[in-house]
Amino acid sequence: METVQTALWVVMLLVALAILFDFMNGFHDAANSIATVVSTGVLKPGQAVVFAAFFNFVAIFVFHLSVAATIGKGIVQPGVVDTHVIFGALVGAISWNLITWYYGIPSSSSHALIGGIVGAVIAKAGAGALISAGILKTVAFIFVSPLLGFLLGSLMMVAVAWICRRARPGKVDKWFRRLQLVSAGAYSLGHGGNDAQKTIGIIWLLLIATGYASASDASPPTWAIVACYAAIGLGTMFGGWRIVKTMGQKITKLKPVGGFCAETGGAMTLFVATALGIPVSTTHTITGAIVGVGSTQRASAVRWGVAGNIVWAWILTIPASAFVAAIAYWVSLQLY
Repeated sequence: METVQTALWVVMLLVALAILFDFMNGFHDAANSIATVVSTGVLKPGQAVVFAAFFNFVAIFVFHLSVAATIGKGIVQPGVVDTHVIFGALVGAISWNLITWYYGIPSSSSHALIGGIVGAVIAKAGAGALISAGILKTVAFIFVSPLLGFLLGSLMMVAVAWICRRARPGKVDKWFRRLQLVSAGAYSLGHGGNDAQKTIGIIWLLLIATGYASASDASPPTWAIVACYAAIGLGTMFGGWRIVKTMGQKITKLKPVGGFCAETGGAMTLFVATALGIPVSTTHTITGAIVGVGSTQRASAVRWGVAGNIVWAWILTIPASAFVAAIAYWVSLQLY
């Protein structure tokens, strides 16, 4: 009986750590949802974070748990996972999030979590314990999601420019200040729908590994779903202001029409990926869309040096978080 109770406490602590990661995900990625709407002056920062947090949580009623299923059952063999692996994965992801937040680098919380899982699993059982289809799908979208965001953002910008070619600039600005509320809401919805499910997935993986859930269950417990959506919404409300500046102004200067096109292109990408059960980076997606919008004006409108630094952070995210996770896995073995 004592062993069962001890195991339960370990599970509860790891669930709390996962919820902390989810909160940090919202905190770290708040910039993805609000940078454009703040930088264009459509909403004040305080208004924007409440607005985005609301739609983060509303996503619970919109999206099927396909991404959670991918994380919970499609990345690693469930029989390999134990509490040490989960601890290592979460510590690796949280550490990378803190580092990139401190330096104002818009990296991917999603890929930090994937990297953490991969690093901890490899430290325990080697690469053979990974499910290659799930890993390849996730890695492929490191490139696909920003490219799709770029394409859709730039096409939206070209289409809007053609449709509004005869309208007065002041009138266009007024229209798109209102429309940007719609696009920002849609992007925040996609952000909550894709990112909250990643934490739901790792909690599900933990519960399956420790016997508190079955691999045959159709979905994770309701309490895990509600807790993760609430945590990401609260994280967004606190906001990661260092990254907002990078996303909103350093890559390219945005007006309401550009913000609308970037958010709409990014939201479309997230909706498709979430429907397909693919855990994508909301950071990669919106960055690609912002660059796409800026490049339709002229190539020099994009600060390619800033964009290049962001890409390097993307490349380093999975191996860096995997390395930290492997160390954390080893440390956890010494602790309990």
